[in-house]
Amino acid sequence: MKKIGILFGMEDTFPHAFIERVNSKNEKGIIAEAVSIDKVVQNQPTEYAVIIDRISQDVPFYRAYLKNAALTGTTVINNPFWWSADDKFFNNCLADVLGVPLPKTVILPSAEHPTDTTSKSFRNLKFPLDWEGIFNYIGFPAYMKPYAGGGWKNVYRLESKEEFFEKHRETGQLVMLLQEEIVFDCYFRVYCLGGKAVRIMPYEPRNPHHLRYVVENPNMDKKLHATIKDYTLRLCQGLGYDFNTVEFAVRDGIPYAIDFGNPAPDADIHSVGAENFEWVVEEAAKLAISYAKAHKPGKTNISWGSFMHQTIAESKRFK
Repeated sequence: MKKIGILFGMEDTFPHAFIERVNSKNEKGIIAEAVSIDKVVQNQPTEYAVIIDRISQDVPFYRAYLKNAALTGTTVINNPFWWSADDKFFNNCLADVLGVPLPKTVILPSAEHPTDTTSKSFRNLKFPLDWEGIFNYIGFPAYMKPYAGGGWKNVYRLESKEEFFEKHRETGQLVMLLQEEIVFDCYFRVYCLGGKAVRIMPYEPRNPHHLRYVVENPNMDKKLHATIKDYTLRLCQGLGYDFNTVEFAVRDGIPYAIDFGNPAPDADIHSVGAENFEWVVEEAAKLAISYAKAHKPGKTNISWGSFMHQTIAESKRFK
């Protein structure tokens, strides 16, 4: 019997619907359940062929558990090693390499010294930074947001450099991105599962959270639809995320990738709506079942993105 587990926190609708959907398919030798952990012993395998991770970004203990699970053969969606290493600034750097349009972006050192550091820890950093060069490159209005994390936490819209310095002081030890504002004609959030299945959803980030998916479906021509799908696949395949969402702000017909490192994206029926919920439950169930069928006990079964595959291939050439 191969078990598919889902590891989750406060969310309710998606995890239970996912378990029910997998089990309703009556695949021989495959069942789904909520992950149950009573102890974690080094280099000991779990009872799960596949685990979908919805919570380890907030619980370090779970991330450690999943890394051990991946080492001992469990297929973990998403790869916990890559998720631990990734950040939104690197996302942008890779997207640029992949040819996906982006807002102009810079990364900023934290306003406060990190714990256990002093000014001597930053002797390689010029003081002051070239703030005028940064502001001339980005322009105003601009957005400032953490280089890691998600959920629209600590996101600022800034009108001037004076406002920037005021708000930057509030961010404490957070490392922030400063990003060009894209004044968009329409906006989309896109699910991508397995690096193949894509669902493009109209989205309004300026609405209250529960109303962001409750927007009219704009008249999207075939070319724009194909471009958004292409960019989504490039990003998710490059990063290696099996379960992700990508956000695009469309300005003058060009979709700019705004945020695309969301390995535990919102999938609650009350926010995404019934149709989108049905799609993601079905596609997640099909993906997990396919990975369970392909699972090889004791082997490495996690996914890596094309960026990592190319890096490994290139490194071998020089040995």
